[in-house]
Amino acid sequence: MAQDPRDYLPDVRDGLTRVERIILHTLNELQQQRGGRNVPTAMLYGYVVEHVNLRPDEFQAILARLVGRGSL
Repeated sequence: MAQDPRDYLPDVRDGLTRVERIILHTLNELQQQRGGRNVPTAMLYGYVVEHVNLRPDEFQAILARLVGRGSL
């Protein structure tokens, strides 16, 4: 899968990148499938990489930023 540089540009509507939006959408779908239960990170990563090419460290950095644990 070729990466598109636009995947990492923030959207003017809400500031989310395409990759962040995919992660959040996938997380929401998995939570609904699991009856509202928490989704293991490894499971989420497995589903996300079906849509976008991410290394595990990139995924972890984006996920940490989304949950508010990223470095400033």
